[in-house]
Amino acid sequence: MDMIRREIPAAALATVAAIVLIVLMYVGSRGFADFDSALIGYAVGTIFATAAVTYRYTLWITRPPTWRYFKAGWTNFLSWQNFRSYTSFIPAAWWRDIFGQTFILKRGARRWIMHMCIFWGVVLSCLITFPLTFGWIHFTMASLGRYWAWFFGFPILNFYLGTVLSFLIFHALDFTAVILLIGLAIAFGRRVSDLGLITTQRFGFDLVPLLLLFAIAVTGLALTASSEFWSGKFYSFIASTHEVAVVGWLISLPFGKFFHIVERPASIGVTLYQTVNQDIERTGERPAIGRCRRCGVELPSRQFVEDLKVTLSELRQTYDLGAERGVLQDYCPTCKRLLRGEAYYELMGKRFL
Repeated sequence: MDMIRREIPAAALATVAAIVLIVLMYVGSRGFADFDSALIGYAVGTIFATAAVTYRYTLWITRPPTWRYFKAGWTNFLSWQNFRSYTSFIPAAWWRDIFGQTFILKRGARRWIMHMCIFWGVVLSCLITFPLTFGWIHFTMASLGRYWAWFFGFPILNFYLGTVLSFLIFHALDFTAVILLIGLAIAFGRRVSDLGLITTQRFGFDLVPLLLLFAIAVTGLALTASSEFWSGKFYSFIASTHEVAVVGWLISLPFGKFFHIVERPASIGVTLYQTVNQDIERTGERPAIGRCRRCGVELPSRQFVEDLKVTLSELRQTYDLGAERGVLQDYCPTCKRLLRGEAYYELMGKRFL
């Protein structure tokens, strides 16, 4: 019943998101006057992906655990007192968690380069491709060798062919494809050599999205090669293959590995919520921050742990370990894993498999 109550608003928001995008396409392309009908497949795929992402994100964000921390994060973010005390926190968090992803750098430079290349390769490609697909950006010839770039029906840039600027504009997607291929090369290298990844990866969830991105990048570069070096040979076939790969990736986005890109920004609100509560508890305005019952390490914050217990109770999940050990939420992540291992060991009659 609870799932049905969440599905109805999720479906409604998905429908609204799709309609808003179509309206923006209509307005931005001046009543579809600047819309290229050859790109209809990309446009339809994007509309479907927008609706599906909105639907799944709404279902995810309205789950009791997610919604509690999401709401608490926004409450802290919109607080004037917190704004004054944590003015630099949000920009720093966006850099650390989204734009720079420096938290990954702690796990290794190679892994960080991989994530940055894939992330920025995808994001920059989307920022270029979507406006072109929707007709928001188009180019017209002003005179021989001179072009105008238009955005939402307004001229924004006048440039000449044969210049560095024109080369960068017309080959921007080639550069993003190369960036993406660097990240994918590292990713595939790790997935065929790292034993941990080999044993846990799933073909449909982990590999297919990467293979689709690889196909998009390669066929995108092949389109440029066909135009520049092959006198247009195979262009139609390459263009069709490229479109299939792009639409396939867009359709898989809400259901695959890369959905975490959409989820990631919400973690900033949770981090702010944890930080604010930790600071409040350290000043003595609330009971002191709790510590792990097993090793004594500091937990995120007492408020965070208490909210987690309430959420689990609402979901009718109890993790009472007995009078001596207390509740599972009173332990740090490391000790939770150790307790789980000890329980398995006892269950197996004190022997290893």
